[in-house]
Amino acid sequence: MFLIDSCLDLTSGRLELITDKIAQPTRRPRISRSRLLNSLEQSLGAGASTIISGRAGTGKSMLALDFADRCGRRVAWYKVDAPDSDPRIFFDYLVGSIRKQRPGFGAKLLTTLVESAAVERIDALAEAFIYELGDSDRQNALLIVIEDLHLVCDSEWLVPFFTRLLPLLPADVHVLITSRSMPPAPLWRLRSKQSLVVIEEEALAFTRPEAIALFESYGLSSEQARIAMDHSHGRAAALDEFARFMSKSELTTNDQSNEVGVAARS
Repeated sequence: MFLIDSCLDLTSGRLELITDKIAQPTRRPRISRSRLLNSLEQSLGAGASTIISGRAGTGKSMLALDFADRCGRRVAWYKVDAPDSDPRIFFDYLVGSIRKQRPGFGAKLLTTLVESAAVERIDALAEAFIYELGDSDRQNALLIVIEDLHLVCDSEWLVPFFTRLLPLLPADVHVLITSRSMPPAPLWRLRSKQSLVVIEEEALAFTRPEAIALFESYGLSSEQARIAMDHSHGRAAALDEFARFMSKSELTTNDQSNEVGVAARS
């Protein structure tokens, strides 16, 4: 949770960035899900961008974090919030996240364009992003993760920007987006042009073997995993909640049994 909002430095006229919004989260999934990681790896290899789409609790962020750790690229992470619908705020953060991995990024063209970000100039802004991504630090391949894009999906600049940007990204740059809602129709059409891979909520659901592996990581049985699957329908957050609850319950039961055993021997 952020304690302050983005604010304008009145002395410099520049937006002060909340560093947590452009820092890769430290939390990690308990297990890796190879079938989904393979899909992301194929998207990366094909030069397409990727959207992971699903409601809250379906495991989007955990999958993105796991892939970011394993992809062998530098990672620029940007956590979107609702006020970022203002294009200047959004692009300041996006540039800031990339600049952490590619120092100097945006200095040639983007700074001026971002300061005056307007819908009618979004194509020029997208082209400046493409140019500077292709011109900066080509020795270090980059994964750009934009988390929770659904919070700004109604912004009129969003579709023009991403429909221009995503098909023209350099080969060493991959954009991975998480969103609770499906992408707007013009972005969805990029899928048919093989410029975009969409991992939908149905694919995010845990399979039985994945659920069993998760429960085993908590020291629980495959039968307990099967019961939880029946109740959660494979939803990631619900499964993990079941596993944590059962694990704590078993620990409590074991502790009580040990206490009874000690009392009996006394």
